[in-house]
Amino acid sequence: MEATTEKANKKLIIALDLDDLSRARDLVQELKDSVGLFKVGHQLFTRFGPSAVAMVHEQGGKVFLDLKYHDIPHTVKNAVEAAVALKVAMLNVHISGGSDMMKAAAEAARSKARAITVTPPILLGVTVLTSLSDADLADVGIHSPVAEEVTRLAALAYASGLNGVVASPQEIPLIRKVCPTGFLIVTPGVRPPDAGENDQKRVLTPCEAIHAGADYLVIGRPILQASDPKIAAQKIAQDMAAALT
Repeated sequence: MEATTEKANKKLIIALDLDDLSRARDLVQELKDSVGLFKVGHQLFTRFGPSAVAMVHEQGGKVFLDLKYHDIPHTVKNAVEAAVALKVAMLNVHISGGSDMMKAAAEAARSKARAITVTPPILLGVTVLTSLSDADLADVGIHSPVAEEVTRLAALAYASGLNGVVASPQEIPLIRKVCPTGFLIVTPGVRPPDAGENDQKRVLTPCEAIHAGADYLVIGRPILQASDPKIAAQKIAQDMAAALT
């Protein structure tokens, strides 16, 4: 069981969705031995920039840089090269930026990693945000159901050379049908049974998400807002481990 719990820990990504670098540092110190990666997203990175990434590394943690690059291929290529130079373990782009953009990002990740002699980061494509429903997609002119859109985007990400996707846990079985084994699925929209959904619309519990086939779970508020974040993280990891057994 100990080995299974350790495996579950490595699949857990803590979202440092904060604007307080000191508190983020305290959380990394407290949780670094209980989780796989720490997500540095728009809030923390906009406030503190690369120093937020450096802080996680200084504490012995690994970083998922969640900035969802979405721009012309040349701009995204340069952004990915800059992210690789920060030695992040994982980063992402929006699949809706198109195949040329994703191919440029994938090549930039590989070539920059070779140039500075580091392990290439896991490069993910964002499918459909977990806050969106079929009606929300229709509002922006996409009239396919969410599940169909996610599946189409995941297949495009795989064909464009990405290592995996970010998707709701509810779409995992569909993605597994169109993408091969080894193509990673990172799932936000995961909530323990006793937690609220907040602004997430397509959610599962940690156990359900792992059982469905998620490779990593991204969890923020249920841990960040807990009275004891470490105990909250450990309970989630135990729930994940139950699915792994």
